Amino acid sequence: MSTPARRADAVRNRDLALDAAMALLAEPGASLTVGAIAERAGLGAGTVVRAFGGKDALLDAAVARLLEPVVQRARDLIADTTPYQALRTFLRELIAFQAAHHAINDQLTGLDLPLTTALRADLVGAVEEMIEGARHNGQIRTDLDLPATTTLINATAMAVARADPDLTDAYLTVFMDGLSTPNNSTS
Repeated sequence: MSTPARRADAVRNRDLALDAAMALLAEPGASLTVGAIAERAGLGAGTVVRAFGGKDALLDAAVARLLEPVVQRARDLIADTTPYQALRTFLRELIAFQAAHHAINDQLTGLDLPLTTALRADLVGAVEEMIEGARHNGQIRTDLDLPATTTLINATAMAVARADPDLTDAYLTVFMDGLSTPNNSTS
């Protein structure tokens, strides 16, 4: 038995709610209530709840939609360049993404977000693959364990994004020099 096709208006309402949630996620300090999302979408709160089942599912879908291209970009860099260059390029792009969306983390604390959690795990896995590949190639030091290295990357990239994204080049130079083996050029 097949499931009935979703009504066109239900699909439209879902898309409107997702777009509204994504727009609000990009606004620091914006209220992420169902009411605020519904108002931005031009829908009733009940319509938004029906489309997603609740605020957590809606925000999870919106954040997942934002993260999917970031994860794909990490995978593309792994496939298209050296692990070291992939890491350096990805960190620059990650800082830009975090600068544009850093308020998201503050809004998501305590919510049930299985799609977002899975994508974050994929993102960490991609970064770990870059690190391990660069280690294997002798470009990144091996005296820092993988969890410590990924934690340093996450924390410092987020700090730069929140403080001043104009520091990205300086951050990348200092950070990559610190990760690099003595015989590796960071250019």
